[in-house]
Amino acid sequence: MKTVTSVSGGQSSAYIAANYPSDFLVFALVCLEDSACTPKDDKLVQMVSDRIGREFIATAEDDTILHTMFDLEQYLGQRIDWVVGPTFDAVTRKKGGWLPNKVSRYCTVEMKLRPIHRWWRNKIGEPIKMQIGFRAGEERRANKMLERTNADGLSVIKDVVGQHSNGRNKWAETPWQKPVFPMIKDNIHRDHVVEFWKNKPVRFAERNNCVGCFHRNPLLLRQMFDQHPNKMEWFASQERQSNKGTWREDMSYDVIKKHRLQHKLVFEDFSECDSGHCGL
Repeated sequence: MKTVTSVSGGQSSAYIAANYPSDFLVFALVCLEDSACTPKDDKLVQMVSDRIGREFIATAEDDTILHTMFDLEQYLGQRIDWVVGPTFDAVTRKKGGWLPNKVSRYCTVEMKLRPIHRWWRNKIGEPIKMQIGFRAGEERRANKMLERTNADGLSVIKDVVGQHSNGRNKWAETPWQKPVFPMIKDNIHRDHVVEFWKNKPVRFAERNNCVGCFHRNPLLLRQMFDQHPNKMEWFASQERQSNKGTWREDMSYDVIKKHRLQHKLVFEDFSECDSGHCGL
């Protein structure tokens, strides 16, 4: 059984990649169609376009993560396969009237899990061990994931596998990955991960995955408006469009934007997004 590590751009999944050998490394990039969010570094844009095999306009994530992937690849001496699904814009259009939220987190499935699954189907095609970046102390999360596996200990995903004669998509459930948690097994905590990456030639964003993720604290989202104004405007604009709904139940992103921060906030740099599958 081959081993795959899903890297998110965060330090925990990168620690797995650096310390627990695997046959493949894979990174799922969340893309946007908004040119206002395009990185200013034209060379970086071209490098990403070349890597994903299509025109790259922008990402909903911190642009530093793009550098992280190239730095990590050089540091490890192992290729990272980049995968992309539909753009975030296309995903919300397809859903036709509602945005993902804490109850229905379809963004992770559409832009992380299914693109990785399709990469696996084309490149490997048989069950794998998937190394997940949960640290010691996160046993509860690991156990919840294991509870969702089948009798063989494999996670199951529902995805398109072809088309019917009438042209409609044919769907099927596929057992494909056995989740393993090497940092829990070896009692690796947050401070160990931080210490490992000190003075290493790999750049990391302050926080990884989508800058406007609805799981984030509203005060942190307000801070993101200062740090990533164009990307946060994209998130806010989605709510203004008719029938789009809201990212959160408690307040809109326009309301969050109007809040005045009294001082610089310091939040935990490690989050559920650091596991490699956007928190699973």
